[in-house]
Amino acid sequence: MCQIFTTADPELYACRSRSIRLRGVATSVRLENIYWNTLEEIGARDGLSVPQLVSRLHDELDHAGALGDRANFTSFLRVTCTRYLQLQLAGLIPTDTSVAIRSLDAGKVLAGERSRFFSSAA
Repeated sequence: MCQIFTTADPELYACRSRSIRLRGVATSVRLENIYWNTLEEIGARDGLSVPQLVSRLHDELDHAGALGDRANFTSFLRVTCTRYLQLQLAGLIPTDTSVAIRSLDAGKVLAGERSRFFSSAA
């Protein structure tokens, strides 16, 4: 079983830092390449570059008062990527990358996520 995971291309889990502007301030975000690849896919679906996507996510978290510990923002990005992939597997986000994320009914996706992932945990 583990061979499926242990034979992954080491480039996927190599870390890379990228400089991104958040609220006009340049900052560095360090993630494994597999997460940068996933962020690229998410952003491309809505015509956004990775810096634009990351900045938008940061601003929406900040606006909602959910940003909290800024040191945890990198973890938030990892969770974002993982949720994106889980939601695709669950059929709640189309795997067709030509479908924009912004075109989806967020309420429906979130309700599907709650019923699918959290009702089984109870």
